[in-house]
Amino acid sequence: MLAACLLLPDLVAPTRVPLATYRLQFNSGFTFRQAHAIVDYLHDLGVSDCYASSYLKTVPGSSHGYDVADPTQLNPEIGTEADHAAWTDAMTARGMGHLMDLVPNHMGIAKSANPWWLDVLENGPSSRFARFFDIEWHPVKDELAEKVLIPILGDQYGEVLESQELTLTYRDGAFFVRYYEETLPIAPDTYDMVVADDLDGWLADQPGDDADELLSIISSSRNLPARSERAAEAIAVRAREKEVIKRRLAVLADRSDAVRRLIDVSVRRLNGTRGQPRSFDALDRLLNAQSYRLAHWRVASEEINYRRFFDVNQLAALRMEDPAVFDEVHHFVFTLVERGAVTGLRIDHVDGLFNPGDYLQRLQDRAHGDFYVVVEKILGRGEQLSTDWPVAGTTGYEFAATVNNLFVDSRNERAFDDIYRRFIHERVSFPDLAYRSKKQVLHETMSGDINSLGHQLNRFSERNRHFRDFTLYSLISTLKEVIACFPVYRTYVTDTDPISDHDRRYITEAVQGAKRRAPRVTSVVFDFIQKLLLKQTMATTPEACEERGRFIGKFQQITSPVAAKGIEDTALYVHNRLISLNEVGSDPTQFGAEPAAVHAWMAERQARWPHALSATSTHDTKRGEDVRARLNVLSEIPGAWKPAVTKWRSLNRRVKRDVKGILAPDANEEYLIYQTLVGAWPFETDDETRACFLDRLLAYFTKALREAKVHTSWLSPDEEYERAVADFVRAILNRSRTNMFLQAFEPFQARVAQTGIYNSLAQLVIKITAPGIPDFYQGTELWDLNLVDPDNRRQVDYARRRHALADVARCSPAQLLEHRADGRIKMFVMSRALAARAALRDVYEDGKYRALPTTGSRRECVFAFARGGRAITCVPRLLTTLTPDGAAPPTGRAVWGDTRIELPDSVPGRAFRDVFTGATVDADEADGARTIAAGAAFEQFPVALLVPCSI
Repeated sequence: MLAACLLLPDLVAPTRVPLATYRLQFNSGFTFRQAHAIVDYLHDLGVSDCYASSYLKTVPGSSHGYDVADPTQLNPEIGTEADHAAWTDAMTARGMGHLMDLVPNHMGIAKSANPWWLDVLENGPSSRFARFFDIEWHPVKDELAEKVLIPILGDQYGEVLESQELTLTYRDGAFFVRYYEETLPIAPDTYDMVVADDLDGWLADQPGDDADELLSIISSSRNLPARSERAAEAIAVRAREKEVIKRRLAVLADRSDAVRRLIDVSVRRLNGTRGQPRSFDALDRLLNAQSYRLAHWRVASEEINYRRFFDVNQLAALRMEDPAVFDEVHHFVFTLVERGAVTGLRIDHVDGLFNPGDYLQRLQDRAHGDFYVVVEKILGRGEQLSTDWPVAGTTGYEFAATVNNLFVDSRNERAFDDIYRRFIHERVSFPDLAYRSKKQVLHETMSGDINSLGHQLNRFSERNRHFRDFTLYSLISTLKEVIACFPVYRTYVTDTDPISDHDRRYITEAVQGAKRRAPRVTSVVFDFIQKLLLKQTMATTPEACEERGRFIGKFQQITSPVAAKGIEDTALYVHNRLISLNEVGSDPTQFGAEPAAVHAWMAERQARWPHALSATSTHDTKRGEDVRARLNVLSEIPGAWKPAVTKWRSLNRRVKRDVKGILAPDANEEYLIYQTLVGAWPFETDDETRACFLDRLLAYFTKALREAKVHTSWLSPDEEYERAVADFVRAILNRSRTNMFLQAFEPFQARVAQTGIYNSLAQLVIKITAPGIPDFYQGTELWDLNLVDPDNRRQVDYARRRHALADVARCSPAQLLEHRADGRIKMFVMSRALAARAALRDVYEDGKYRALPTTGSRRECVFAFARGGRAITCVPRLLTTLTPDGAAPPTGRAVWGDTRIELPDSVPGRAFRDVFTGATVDADEADGARTIAAGAAFEQFPVALLVPCSI
């Protein structure tokens, strides 16, 4: 009966707000047809909207969809337009919507799959698409003037050239240079260089019409508008005429064997002879004449002259601030919106955009109204999303962080600091680590970006007599310090709007922090940068104002990737005090949160962002939600954790290996390994599961070691060290002999896992009933014991989940609780709570959030709140004091004793129905106050959702 609420007509209105979203990861292994096949399952589960990863045409073989190569069409590896329509029509028929992931910041350019990028390489600044990409055509290095650096080579350019890895080819009237999976265009105005050394002799032997036509083609190619032209008319002429040249050459080569032989001979000659270096001179000259410069991939970190997504060379950033770029990139997407196939948008990496607020407003204008839009935005501790943005909120990282901290026992922070320090023999300050990690990223992978920004700043300073004495080196080094000290991902200063108080505060805080960390740098340069970022420097001409605005915008675009790479992809793999806190959008220095603080945060969210997504797992999270729920249990039991992990280290010391004077793994890595095993250990014990788990662990630890950048890295992998760590993991999990470690580990892990189940169910109920739209990552309706990608992007077994959902309908709560390790209890809680949410939709979308006080000896172990005066959420927390061994569920009056939940007058009624058990829970009244006994709420089941008996 409750599921029928999903079919209400208002769900398909243009301004629809999802009831609950379910994230699907599309690729060649999961297609539109497969998504179509599970629409009925998702509907029965209680999901209202499919939230899809990007499925526009990507680089071939993409597993994630964030390397879109052509935004004007669907990805053929995922399906046809008919397949897509069948999937979206099936959702529409069930009253379901579709939230589409949009990637406006960058495009994939690998494998020569991007036609816009190839046009830029062929035509340089004169390409119709040159304005699309964020390219610095006059960079620091003079040799790159009006060229794009293409850092794809596996060795030095000369070595690659003379080993014949770069080969010239001809196809259909055009010439290309091939390098493995890359096929790069040769500019038509350089075609004459291909045949130049052979042409005179050939003409002497081949007079006639074909020779005249070839000469005419060559003449036309030489007379094309120059690749440096930027005038619209010249660009249009070149775009038209170069294609005419290719067509003419293709026709001529097809009809004339002599012309084709000339082309073949010339191509063979340019491709040189191995062992004869001078034979490659002609091809070298041809390549040097192009609008790109081929280079070793390591060159990118210092000389790259196009903005990238973070430090990924294969993802080129777009200039979305240009209206023409916006229109072209979004045309196909809005065709889907206007068709009704897409009812909401998720904006990826909004902080990469030059002016996010302006972009989001244009998006809403294009959608003709108040369209449902959420943004992927990492908020710093205490940071608020801009209320000026026309969005429903974020994708929910801050929600996950807040809820996760509720299950961390803050009383034990000092004990965990002590355990960690003693285990690794080092005191780690996370702020210092974050600073060092950002500086490392700026030096190793983004020095080219910062050098370009420094030169831009230098040009600005040179035009003002008050600033011209600042050296280029001082400007660049000062910029690095300020960026490394930035307290948030970015600010949002624009040319036209006043600077907000919080942006002013962040800029000031960054500069002051940089001054403290670099006391030997003159403060005058810091003051100059601060004034510039705050628009306090003199800019007396429109040109100066534009240049200042451009610098501020570029500065803001670089702080975000530095923060992401420095913190998310470096520091969070090094600071291992309690790794459940090391999550995207989390602050690992915040060890737990008191219920009052969480209640206050939820109430503010209801007031500001009631329709933001509430996520607990995503495709980008470092660990699955149930891994974190388990690890949080450790925060409650430092007295048991310390001797356990100390014993494990002692037992496993003999299987460590010395690698260049370092025992692998080092103490910090070993601490990470033990926590990972506790958190991700599967419930299943069959040999196949264990073998699969070992493979997953080995892949994960290799990635974790490289991200940490301590003993190995992606730039400079130390495979010997990585093998030693892998061998350590294999050895400690080896069951072919008596394994003292596993004998000690498995009972401890089992206890933690059992208690973690109740943390998982509690955070699930909070997610569904707290302010926001509950979002579920694919497969997480059963236990989510995944690790970071690609582990969390494995294919989901939906046949198993269909079967489980059918079982859930037949089983009693007691049966599911008894067999809780199989995960059906999580699916049961999810489906029942979503049905209640559908029945009380107005309450959960707009109803006031009201914290419910708790009393009694176990009051700290209950978290309760009411929504709209009609629904009450009651969940347990910090359970090891209630059920120390974890074997028995935290249910019954004997467990909860005198603990009670107080009901305010705004929550009327004396009797409520528990959504999960169907039992009636009575409120007691004494001295004019109404309360519910925690033992009554949790009489039969470990979580409770109380609604009026009439529902």
